[in-house]
Amino acid sequence: MNIYRDVVVWDAESEAARRCDVCTENGKISAVKPAGTYAYGAAYEGRGRTALIPGFVNAHGHAAMTLTRGFGEDLPLMDWLQKRIWPAEAKLDGELVYKGTLLSILEMLSTGTTCFADMYFYMDRVADAALEAGIRAGLSRGVMGDTSIEKLNENLAFAKKYDGLEGLVRVQTGPHAPYTVSFECMKYVAEASKENGLGVQLHWLETKNEWNMVEAGSRMTPEEYLEQTGLLDVKHLLLAHCVWMDKEKMPFYARPNITVAHNPKSNLKLGSGVAPVAAMNEAHINVALGTDGASSNNRLDMWDEMRYAALLQKGFNMDPSLLTAQDALSMATKNGAEALGFSDTGLIREGWAADFILIDLDMPHYTGWNCENLPGYLVYAGSSADIMTTVVAGKTLYHMGEFPGLDAERIIAEAAEARKKLL
Repeated sequence: MNIYRDVVVWDAESEAARRCDVCTENGKISAVKPAGTYAYGAAYEGRGRTALIPGFVNAHGHAAMTLTRGFGEDLPLMDWLQKRIWPAEAKLDGELVYKGTLLSILEMLSTGTTCFADMYFYMDRVADAALEAGIRAGLSRGVMGDTSIEKLNENLAFAKKYDGLEGLVRVQTGPHAPYTVSFECMKYVAEASKENGLGVQLHWLETKNEWNMVEAGSRMTPEEYLEQTGLLDVKHLLLAHCVWMDKEKMPFYARPNITVAHNPKSNLKLGSGVAPVAAMNEAHINVALGTDGASSNNRLDMWDEMRYAALLQKGFNMDPSLLTAQDALSMATKNGAEALGFSDTGLIREGWAADFILIDLDMPHYTGWNCENLPGYLVYAGSSADIMTTVVAGKTLYHMGEFPGLDAERIIAEAAEARKKLL
């Protein structure tokens, strides 16, 4: 048993923070008691000056794209993909993906991410990297192009081997987008996903003219597409981006099995626009947060993403009441976890996964905090630089610049060599 004594706890279902003793056992939170309940045996002494909040869940990304960071800057999405990214990705192999994924995991752990979604290639190597690090992951093999069925079969074989492994890996299917996967193949993806009880990760309505590129786009709306392919009925449908979702159609998406993965900084950098997240919230659509890949963001910092998401909606809609600190934390934690199949992750409560971060409140920008105003301090004044410790399944994976169990120096050096080989 580990005891985190006198820490200041806040999660998305708590309007205010509270001082607590938090205990973990066997990868779970076993007790959340008033501060001072445990007189001795603490693994960590918070002294009322350390915040403990759920770890972030990166609900959309392509982890090994750390190898292509900075490659193809200042281009619109389709030029960026077709002229820079896809030609580079054609040269990937499993070892390159493994090394790029480990590099991304270092970055994510140091910035408070305890669970990440990934749609990419050589997913067995991505899973190997996640399991080696001890981080939670929702993984899907990217399906696109002329060999989509073959890639889907790889995805299904991957699911049989890795889904549920060590309680850290959940597998989804990963059709890239309606403009890269044929209508008939998308129907097959939906059918196979339902038969195997798998969720689906899918890029959706990312750019303004995207639907004009869809094979079936001239004869049906996006919503009809989801119905007629059968995607609407899969176990969980994680729709990445949704920048150009029609506000009038939003009630259609307000379903228990649908989650939007909002990627504010990637959408801004690629000039795709600003997703209407405030309207999604009003329509009761489940919204999570993601970074997208490191070559379109270019950071994997979910705290940064959380702050951007809240501020963007306030400014874009000229309404400071939109997307509260509590809303932003919910999007950055439990909403994404649920969409990836980790239903007991994202809150600080007894019986839930011991996935959390410790934050140093003895910083100049926290001067004046108290339990009532701490949520606003964390979302608007804080940053990932304040994170001291990242814990996943009760294990410390990052602490004060160090990564117990991982050779960070080797990982960074090997990733640098992998980038040279790729580019």
